[in-house]
Amino acid sequence: MLKEAWKIMQFWKILPALWPQERTHMSNQTMQQAKGIITSIQGQIATIEIEGEIFPQLSEILVASHDNSVILEVFSQSTDTTFVQILSNPDKLYRGMPVSSTGSDLKIPVGPAVLGRVIDLFGNTRDNGGPFKPDKKTSIYAKTPSLNIVKTNYQILETGIKAIDFLTPIQKGGKVGFIGGAGVGKTILLTELMHNVTFKQTGNVFSVFAGVGERIREGQELFQRLKQSGILPKTVILLGQMNENAAIRFRVALAAAAQAEYFRDEMKSDVLLFVDNMFRFVQAGAEVATLLGTIPSEQAYQATLQTEISTFEDRLIPTESGTITSFQNVYVPADEITDAGVTTVVSFLDTSIVLSRSIAQKGIYPPIDLFQSSSSTLSKAFLGEVHFKALTEFQKILENYNKLSHIVAIVGEEELSAENRILYNRTKKIINYLTQPFFMTETQTGKKGISVPKETTVNDITMILSGKLDNIPADKFMYIGSLADAKISV
Repeated sequence: MLKEAWKIMQFWKILPALWPQERTHMSNQTMQQAKGIITSIQGQIATIEIEGEIFPQLSEILVASHDNSVILEVFSQSTDTTFVQILSNPDKLYRGMPVSSTGSDLKIPVGPAVLGRVIDLFGNTRDNGGPFKPDKKTSIYAKTPSLNIVKTNYQILETGIKAIDFLTPIQKGGKVGFIGGAGVGKTILLTELMHNVTFKQTGNVFSVFAGVGERIREGQELFQRLKQSGILPKTVILLGQMNENAAIRFRVALAAAAQAEYFRDEMKSDVLLFVDNMFRFVQAGAEVATLLGTIPSEQAYQATLQTEISTFEDRLIPTESGTITSFQNVYVPADEITDAGVTTVVSFLDTSIVLSRSIAQKGIYPPIDLFQSSSSTLSKAFLGEVHFKALTEFQKILENYNKLSHIVAIVGEEELSAENRILYNRTKKIINYLTQPFFMTETQTGKKGISVPKETTVNDITMILSGKLDNIPADKFMYIGSLADAKISV
């Protein structure tokens, strides 16, 4: 018995000496360079046969041995084969090309140096403003923060857009989605909100815009608008446009998240993150999965759809250091809002603002679908007594208005009872009141943009609900600011 105890004691004495050697051996092994050759190229995916026993890590960057401009990223591995995504020009690749690992994943410039600039996934400038010296580079990948550092914020973020502030208020540090088909005004609403919210912010607040798979023209227009409005110096724009390959489009959103995290964690700032378009992010992931030959899930989307979206969304949280409030455009293919890609993105949102084509065709902008839109802030604790009461009352008469509008479409408004006619017109006035001219469309409409404080919006709607303005025609409420601006009074 004593002999066995002595053996155990001797083992524990030599264990500390053995452990560091084992750790050092593993560290040296991972620091060694992996090498291989390209055996096949299929679209944006290349297959590499690794030479030797050193394998690259997932997401590690590989480069051609004789050309550093050839950039590949490890996507998946099997026993002796590595699949990589081609992030650079695929025309430079050929079978038999030797490649080697860099020991690092993809990093992007962050910090004050990138403010006011337009850059791509690799930190190259796209605004003809010349090169810049980055303060720091950080990986586009990051672990999801632990729950114990998440700080819930119960503050409402005012936008100056009446329909949003009244119907779907935005929580500071929350996730907001503008959901709609092509041509219903998602990008206009996003840039208008970017203009209004940025101007309202005081102190150390920065904006990050990610153009994910959208048109080159839209990136140029956004740059000019932000420059003219004076908010470009506190904004960084990252573009992975429609003409880029799927691997780049897929990672631009992650690069934008890394920018926002740096401003939040290192500069202790509140951040506004704008993403146009999250559906293109999903689409890019589906394209990559198809090239890899993976078995698709529902509606031909990749089986890893939920996981891929969560790797982006779960990083956008408020902490003790600051908040990230994200505004995300979500394109709805063929106006099918039950599309699996759309519904998966929506499941991560705190506020869903659905834009309707039928409402837009009536000339009502922003064309927010009042029945399908929702917000997590619709409670008395968030909104306050006055706002919550006005919103609840409006929702009641809105449901009745929807039924009455079918009757009016068939037999006319004159056939309604006196009471129903009053409620119908009162609701119509509020719907018209919630329209407003935008700063971003001044050149197209010829109307000067207007921003209305949330308190003014609530008070004006309370006035309409009271019936004190029943004698004023509903058309008088279209595209105005506040009632005072339009000189509408009792």
